[in-house]
Amino acid sequence: MPKDASAPRRTRKTTGKKKKDPNAPKRALSAYMFFANDNRDAIRADNPGIAFGQVGKALGEKWKTLTDAEKVPYEEKATADKKRYEDEKAAYKANAAEFDEEE
Repeated sequence: MPKDASAPRRTRKTTGKKKKDPNAPKRALSAYMFFANDNRDAIRADNPGIAFGQVGKALGEKWKTLTDAEKVPYEEKATADKKRYEDEKAAYKANAAEFDEEE
């Protein structure tokens, strides 16, 4: 079935990516991310020349083998970081609301 040359072409409307405010607070890290940050260098030292993706796989496997008791320090860090994020986010939103009222 040939296309009609006179038919208008449809173009996709691109939805632009929302720009992030550089003053916005950084998101809280998960327990796994704290674990990964602590152990990434050890994985690289044990496996020189390991690819980036393989480091992530090794960290994931190591995380899965941890007992709940071994995960507790990382979960405590994650809880504290979540509280930090919520506090900073509340202050950020309050500050943004004040800024909007001034305009």
